[in-house]
Amino acid sequence: MLKIEKYGAVDIGSNAIRLLVVTVIEQKERDTIFKKTSLVRVPIRLGAEVFLEGKISENSAHRMIDAMQAFRLLMKTHNVKRFRACATSAMREASNGSEIAQTIEQKSGISINIIDGKDEAAIIASTDLKNLIQDDKVFLYVDVGGGSTELTVFANGANVSSKSFKLGTVRMLEGQVDERIWDEMEAWIKRETKGFKKVAMIGSGGNINTIFKKSGKKIGKPLSYLYLSSYYELMKSLTYEERITELDMNPDRADVVIPATRIYLSAMKWSKAKNVYVPKIGLSDGIVKSLYNEKLAAEVEVNS
Repeated sequence: MLKIEKYGAVDIGSNAIRLLVVTVIEQKERDTIFKKTSLVRVPIRLGAEVFLEGKISENSAHRMIDAMQAFRLLMKTHNVKRFRACATSAMREASNGSEIAQTIEQKSGISINIIDGKDEAAIIASTDLKNLIQDDKVFLYVDVGGGSTELTVFANGANVSSKSFKLGTVRMLEGQVDERIWDEMEAWIKRETKGFKKVAMIGSGGNINTIFKKSGKKIGKPLSYLYLSSYYELMKSLTYEERITELDMNPDRADVVIPATRIYLSAMKWSKAKNVYVPKIGLSDGIVKSLYNEKLAAEVEVNS
């Protein structure tokens, strides 16, 4: 007998807002299946305003309210049983972030959890990432967002260290990154990976997913440092308009992909990683997994 429920995850980032709907299929004495049913992405670039002005504009606030009302209706139509909304660095740093979160809750019924970098890394770590992380290997996990980059070192199947850096694609485009952050990140990566002979990298985020999709590689196969650096040079040689027309990129991807690739390449260079694996895993997937784990924990409590 199958038990089927739908879960929703709302990810309010610095470059875009996403709604992920996942069908969760429970079966007796077999692994639960998580099937991605719908993904809606709205390119509201909160970071561009917040990192420059310190707050979310009235126009963006109205667009966010519209998006959240639409997401609520979509979840109702999908018959979503459980959902959670999380916001990261842009909303966290906006002086009016909490105020806008309250307005959104009043108008859409969606309560927003404004989380920090550590929470974000922990939520992502609750995904199927563990299926990729073999016990006998060392991985540097790099999640590049619009406002920050989350780094985690996994060794012997366990999380040994993690750190969040205020180094994100939108922040870089707006010229809001202190050069010392680069030095801090380099020092951290070198220090945390120096005791290991061989390190592979796991890349997460919309930009590395876009590059992976365009590489034609099979899922599960990594991108090499050589491939990524040559693609980086190709992208830099084209104008913003050419990246849209010739590389078939979305307008809100064609600019941020350049600083994002610089971050991935830097992390590979400093950790001496020759390859980067690109699983389609992000914050939204982690939100769904954490909701499901909470449901299981509640059931255990009721039955004990």
